[in-house]
Amino acid sequence: MSSDVVLSAEDVTVRFGGLVAVDQVRAQFRRGELAGIIGPNGAGKTTFFNALSGVLVPTSGRLVVAGDDLTGQGPHRYAVHGLARTFQTPRVFADLPVQANIEFGLQFAGRRPRKYWLWGEESTVPWVLRDATRILQLIGLSELAPLPAGAITPSQQRLLEIGMALATRPRMLLLDEVAAGLTEAEIEELARLIRRLRDELDLTVVWIEHAVTTLLRHVERVLVLHQGRKIADGTPREVTRNAEVIEAYLGDEMAEAGDVVA
Repeated sequence: MSSDVVLSAEDVTVRFGGLVAVDQVRAQFRRGELAGIIGPNGAGKTTFFNALSGVLVPTSGRLVVAGDDLTGQGPHRYAVHGLARTFQTPRVFADLPVQANIEFGLQFAGRRPRKYWLWGEESTVPWVLRDATRILQLIGLSELAPLPAGAITPSQQRLLEIGMALATRPRMLLLDEVAAGLTEAEIEELARLIRRLRDELDLTVVWIEHAVTTLLRHVERVLVLHQGRKIADGTPREVTRNAEVIEAYLGDEMAEAGDVVA
């Protein structure tokens, strides 16, 4: 496997009884890539994401992260190897201050700030991820630091969850429908932040989104799942012109998406 491949899914299948939710999906995600995963309802997107992050153990196939086979291991092992993810509903500690939520992420990663930053693993950590204050500045929540996380808006909670993920110093960030429930302006602002994080931190970002046009506007590569199978993998322009993708979406939504990326 190439050294710039952060994660490789090899014929990943997930079954729930007689239902095949993910059917022999192969995909590689490379360092610095901004990729999206789309598909109609029930396509297997979140199930595939859960497998990629160790939340679900695949029925068959392999998951290789940074050259190590992690198939069957728990989410913590994936986190140690540099994978962080968000969820469809933000998972924050509502009663804790915003800053304490970020500090929890730092502690979870087992990488606390060191007095002598040139020593040990902290020397390789970008300055902007060294402590909670800098991370809050990065995601634009500095002024909310003392407030309980439950008191901030849903869009701000999504930013906070991304900040908690960044606190683990990931190589790869998996975003699960982070645009859900946001206004168009909030989505655009969030998308710009995601691209900036990718650029400044050299992150691999994989983003699932039900809102097809939103995602296709911002990613560079798209995987399309339908009934658990991967039916396309290419640029947004290529995908919106793929006959099988158009059929899966019954044409209308993909035609609108095609207008966006034309």
